Amino acid sequence: MIPLGNKIHFTSLGCARNLVDSEVMLGILLKAGYEATPDLKEADYLVVNTCGFLQASRDESSQSIEDLLKEKKETAKVIVAGCMVQKFGDEVRSKFPGVHYFLGSGDMEKILEAVQADAPGFGVSSAKSYLQMGEVPRQLSTPKHYAYLKIAEGCAKQCAFCIIPKIKGPLKSKPEEQVLKEFYLLLDQGVREVIMIAQDLGDYGKEKKEKQGLEGLLRKMLDSPLDFWLRLLYLYPDEISNEIIEMLKMDKRLCRYLDMPIQHISDPILKAMRRKTSRSQIIEIITKLRQEVPGIVIRTSLMVGFPGETEKEFEELLEFVQEYPLDNVGIFKFSLEKEASAAKFSGQVSEEVKQERFDRLSKVQMKMVKKLSKRYVGKTLPVVVEGYHPETQMLMRGRFYGQCPDIDGQVIINDGRKVKAFGELYEVEITDAIDYDLVGRVIAPVKRKTPAPQARASLSLV
Repeated sequence: MIPLGNKIHFTSLGCARNLVDSEVMLGILLKAGYEATPDLKEADYLVVNTCGFLQASRDESSQSIEDLLKEKKETAKVIVAGCMVQKFGDEVRSKFPGVHYFLGSGDMEKILEAVQADAPGFGVSSAKSYLQMGEVPRQLSTPKHYAYLKIAEGCAKQCAFCIIPKIKGPLKSKPEEQVLKEFYLLLDQGVREVIMIAQDLGDYGKEKKEKQGLEGLLRKMLDSPLDFWLRLLYLYPDEISNEIIEMLKMDKRLCRYLDMPIQHISDPILKAMRRKTSRSQIIEIITKLRQEVPGIVIRTSLMVGFPGETEKEFEELLEFVQEYPLDNVGIFKFSLEKEASAAKFSGQVSEEVKQERFDRLSKVQMKMVKKLSKRYVGKTLPVVVEGYHPETQMLMRGRFYGQCPDIDGQVIINDGRKVKAFGELYEVEITDAIDYDLVGRVIAPVKRKTPAPQARASLSLV
């Protein structure tokens, strides 16, 4: 039975996989009759889905909980869920006695129980991660034209710097039938860009001894006659098979965009990190992608200050980003996590040196980005126009296939007179490039295919 106050406010922190979990919790509550509100001061229940990956993530989560407890109205209840609770539950519970209920990262379906509980509770089970199955509701919180599709949780790798397997548990893949059901329902709902996510897409199905599980799934998705963008996050260098490259070449609905985490390029550092690829293998796959997939956009993450990284190894990394330019790079400083193997390694790098290397790599990477971005000037690209620019309604903003929401640059549109609706594709002539952003004018709408109606999926997301 719903109490008089039934307004809920959500804060989702961390990765897109967390966002999907938050959408599931929101869907369950909305189906039960609760009402979402963006105003935390009018909310009766405030739910925060935390991230526990790095100390910086935990600090952000703690600050968010603290802020909610301070700013909420007196009668409101705070529910804290997610990775930080799962891994550091006792610590969080002790630090925030004002929290009404705690849920672990595998306990999203208990959200109604948590909200309706009269007494404070701690609902953390042994399940370390959550995969939506069957008829569980999900309310999309992204703009209507794109959505995330989580196909697996946990991780089978044992990278020396990472504690995700300890937080999220071993690899657990969603059944192909369930993935396809969700995929088609998203398309039925009008989603035009589906972003496939997992800690590691390339390992999809491998815990079940399935070979080429990802390739088989992609083939079935691309069998659809519908018009869409399908984007892959994340795919490691050793998992980019010839078949995936062929699909990228042959079907432009599969975005010519790969987020390919490599972390470093020096063989001694890669070996110490327990990565599966060497310098030569990384360079080989980058070269192959550039040669065989015209217009491919490659994003990666690089780490500075890993234990044992000397100036020599760092210089090797600097030279690499200049010799083999990458379109988008997330640069991180090594974070010492006590439960990670690398915490015990000798040769720990000082914070001052980490920062200095971070700054130098960022500067060199920005120079390369400015050069790479110029190749688009004078070209016409299909761009999804997403809305007005946050600084002025004289400009619009959008993304082409090489820009992922929230993490990459954007296309700034200075002539959008031909735009009739946001969330639709338009041909845009690129006239300038400013760092990671492109500038252009709309030429005409992109005509989409109109195939025969698809069979409706039975899974409900609303």
